[in-house]
Amino acid sequence: MADYQAKSTNALSFVLTQDDKLIGKLSYRSWFKFNALLELANNSVYQVEPKGFWGTTIELKEASKVLLKFNMNWHGEIVVQTYFNGLEKGYLFKHQGVFKESFTLVDPEGIELLVMKPHLKWNLMNYEYQLTTSDSFESFPNKEIILLASLHCANYYMSMMSAMVVTA
Repeated sequence: MADYQAKSTNALSFVLTQDDKLIGKLSYRSWFKFNALLELANNSVYQVEPKGFWGTTIELKEASKVLLKFNMNWHGEIVVQTYFNGLEKGYLFKHQGVFKESFTLVDPEGIELLVMKPHLKWNLMNYEYQLTTSDSFESFPNKEIILLASLHCANYYMSMMSAMVVTA
């Protein structure tokens, strides 16, 4: 198991660390859009862009190569597909709880790989997240990308749910 922290540096950026060591950054281009840049500590850069007519599918790309896609299903879960090294794998990103809410990333067998606990900083109106990963997740070759993509999934989920509340 490993623990990570994601802190919002401002309304549009998050920094992911482990024991105060930088893992990467997630930076949104503007409010109300899901376009973002994902930067790893090794200076690798990935683009996150909505696709489709309604923009409900989000793609993570390295140049023009799609490495990861996600979209929300009718159960309120986010279906995540990865395409690393030509291998397609699927995961579910789920929201749990209301008062002690968390997000989990599970594999097709339902095994929990990652747990994210959000914490709202009321004075700044920004979220911070505590992430705990399983031992099997720690062996993933692209775990840093998946960690930052999971952070984007959590923000996407919260944006979608708050949009539903506002329009209801």
